Amino acid sequence: MKHEHFGLSAALATPFDARGQIDTARAITHARWCLANGCGSVTLFGTTGEGASIGTAERERLLASFLDVGIQPTEIVVGVMANSVADAALQSAQALDAGCRGVLLAPPSYFKGLGDDGLFDWFAGVFETLGAKARSFFLYNIPSVTAVELSIALIGRLRSAFPHAVAGVKDSSGNWPFTQTLLAAHRDIAILIGDERYLAAGVRLGGQGAISGMANICPERMGAMVHEGRDDAALTSLVDDLVKYPVIPAVKALIAHRAGDDAWRRTRPPLQSLSESDAKRLGGLLDHLGQTEAA
Repeated sequence: MKHEHFGLSAALATPFDARGQIDTARAITHARWCLANGCGSVTLFGTTGEGASIGTAERERLLASFLDVGIQPTEIVVGVMANSVADAALQSAQALDAGCRGVLLAPPSYFKGLGDDGLFDWFAGVFETLGAKARSFFLYNIPSVTAVELSIALIGRLRSAFPHAVAGVKDSSGNWPFTQTLLAAHRDIAILIGDERYLAAGVRLGGQGAISGMANICPERMGAMVHEGRDDAALTSLVDDLVKYPVIPAVKALIAHRAGDDAWRRTRPPLQSLSESDAKRLGGLLDHLGQTEAA
């Protein structure tokens, strides 16, 4: 099944207020900025968005707030990270019923040592629960977080069994040989590169873009990587430095630095904000990249 070219989506960071609640107004402002500066969509509740720390009712409220202010459902992808088929199907249905562009669906991650047969049955359970509304799913391969790798063969099985449900794969493995094999086998669907250091090379091999944490910070700079497969050595060097720190707090520190808004540094437990000294060092690297004009 052929799908529209994907492009760039910001793996939207989630701002929290001093009480640890989602700061809806700040989230909307940031999403609009991303969409105005090169992103075709924003992805809510992904890894960078601390989605695993956000409850189902909160998800529903934030999505409704985005739609209420005129952000188009076709500009929104919704991340789902759940262990039970029932929860994954419920959260996916929230997005699909609202007309969202798609669902970024991670495998269950509590259980370890999973084989392809068990994973196939889990994904099949989600799609079968949704029935005819199952569409526009991007399978999420991020084994550094889930400890579950989606094999090339499993992706093929799911595509064959649910051709109208599987629209693509987000590969955040950071394993270039795997990414190359994935693109060779499945480039007729949207293969999205999660590690910006491999983004341009992946696009040159047929990748359709990215759901990217760095798109929270410099989406306008990423256009050449996403649409032309053009390397950006300075940006990839910044990513090399960023991943030396806990990635989600580091991304939020960079958003805070660029926006001049220290509230962005807040994370939700169990994550903790980056230290002042580490945040300042990363901010200096962003200054060097030339990406600190006011957001």
